Amino acid sequence: MSQALPLELLSNAETAEADRLTINSGVPGSFLMEQAGAGVAREALRLLPDEGCIVVLCGPGNNGGDGFVAARLLSVHGFDVRLGLLAARDALHGDADSAARAWNGPITAAHEINLEHADLVIDALFGAGLSRPLEGAARDLVLRVNEWSEKTGKPVLAVDLPSGINGTSGQILGVAIKARRSVTFFRRKPGHVLLPGRIHCGETVVVGIGIAESVLAEIKPQTFLNRPAAWERDFPVPRIEGHKYSRGHAVVVSGPVAQTGAARLAARGALRAGAGLVTVATSSEALLVHASALTAIMTRVCDSPADLRKLLEDHRKNVVVIGPGLGVGEESRLLVETILQASGPAAGTHAGSPRAFVLDADALTSFAQERQRLAKAIAASGAPVVLTPHEGEFGNLFADRGDFAGRSKPDRARAAAQAMGCVILLKGPDTVVAEPHGRATIADNAPPWLATAGSGDVLSGMIGGLLAQGMPAFEAASAAVWLHGVSATRFGPGLIAEDLPEMLPTVLRDLMEPSREDEMTL
Repeated sequence: MSQALPLELLSNAETAEADRLTINSGVPGSFLMEQAGAGVAREALRLLPDEGCIVVLCGPGNNGGDGFVAARLLSVHGFDVRLGLLAARDALHGDADSAARAWNGPITAAHEINLEHADLVIDALFGAGLSRPLEGAARDLVLRVNEWSEKTGKPVLAVDLPSGINGTSGQILGVAIKARRSVTFFRRKPGHVLLPGRIHCGETVVVGIGIAESVLAEIKPQTFLNRPAAWERDFPVPRIEGHKYSRGHAVVVSGPVAQTGAARLAARGALRAGAGLVTVATSSEALLVHASALTAIMTRVCDSPADLRKLLEDHRKNVVVIGPGLGVGEESRLLVETILQASGPAAGTHAGSPRAFVLDADALTSFAQERQRLAKAIAASGAPVVLTPHEGEFGNLFADRGDFAGRSKPDRARAAAQAMGCVILLKGPDTVVAEPHGRATIADNAPPWLATAGSGDVLSGMIGGLLAQGMPAFEAASAAVWLHGVSATRFGPGLIAEDLPEMLPTVLRDLMEPSREDEMTL
C-alpha cells in the first residue's frame, strides 16, 4: 500500500535546521546551493525545452544565490538569460555572493528588467526566508510578474516557494507570485500543501541537494503529508477467519424526524468503511423514516439519554458517531455527555479497548459556549475521541482563544487537540488532523466538488467505521480523510454525498490490493 512520496513537511525553522546540520557535517553550503540551482535549471528546461528568453529575478539571500546558479547553467544551455537583482550587488554575502561572482552576464536592477520578450520567469526573490509582508519595490515587482504571466499565459517557476508565501503557514504575506511550478529542496514545507500557498505554488517538485535523510531523526518533524504511508500499518485489512462481530459495531445517533438524512449518510459511510455492523439510534417518531430507507443498517429506538445509555451497555457496540442532524441545544449536550460516560472497555475482538467516539456538526455547535464542559466530559471518558469541525464550527468552539489568531492551520489544530485532549480534524480543502502530542497530517487530495451538503456526515461515519475495526484515532481520522478525497476524485463533477460511500469499495480494493496479478479469472 505504501507510496514513495516523502511524507515529512518541514517548517521554515526545521528546513534551516536541516541545512545547518548538513553544513556542520562537512557539506559546504556552496555545494547545496549549486545542487539547488541545478535542480531549478532542470525544471526550467522541462517548462521551456526549446530556445527562448528566460528572466531570472534574484533576491538578496540564498534564494537569490540559487537563482544565480540556475541562470549560469541555463546560459550554458544556450538560452537568452536576463538577470534582475532586487538588491544592491554589494548586499550579497556568503554563498550567494560566490554564486553571483560565477555569473558572467550582466546584472540589471529588478525594477528595470524588461519582461516583454520573456518566455519564462524564474522567481528567486525570497522563497521561505521571507518573514514580513512584501512592500515597495518588491511588492511592485511581484504584481508586475503576475500581470505578465496572466496576460501572456507564460509560466513562472518559483525557487523553493513563490515569493510572498509563508513556508510554514501557507499564508500570503501582502502579495505573492503565482507560479506554474515550484522547485523545493529535500522536503516540502506545509506552505506547499496548505491553502492559499498550494494554489500559488502550482505543481511542486522536490529536488535532492545532498541533505542526508539522517537529519530527520534529529529534527523529529511532526507534520506529514496525508498519504497511506502515514497510516497504512494500522489500516484494518479483513482476514479470512474474520466475521462481522470482529469488525466492530458502530452506533450513529440520529436527530429528529426532519433531519434524519445526515445520520443515514454517516451510517452508510461507517458500513462501507468496513464496520461489521451499524445501528442507527433513533427516536420513535423517526423510526419509520429510517426503517423504510435502511436495509443492511439496523435501527434501535432511543427516546432519551437513559435509552441511549441502556443501548450502550452492550460493549460490542464499540464506536458512537454523534452530531450529524442531531439538533443544537441542551438535549444534544446531554446526549453527548451520556455517550462519553458509557466509554467502558469493548467486548469481543477488541476486548479491553475503550469505546471510541466521533463528534461532528451539531454535537460541536451545541458546546460552542460551553467548550470546557465538553473537554471535561472527554477527559473523564478516557476514550479515543475525534472532533471534526469545519472552520466555522472551530471558530465558534474556540471563540475565546485569541491566541489562535495568526497561527498556521496545523498549529491551531494542535493547540485545540491539546486543549480538548482528543484528535481534532479541522476540515477544508487542506484538511488537517492533529493529536494532542503534536503529530499532524495535511491532506491535499480534496477535489472542489467535495464541497457538497452531507459530505462531512459521510466522513464522520467513515472515521467511525475505521475506529470500529480497531484503528487508532489519529490514524483512523487521517485515513478517512484520504479515502474521502480519493472517492470524490474518482466520482468527479456532479458528486453528491450519497455517491461517496458507493465509491469506497473500488478505492479500498486498490488500497488493499494494489497488484492483483494472481486474481482468479472465470
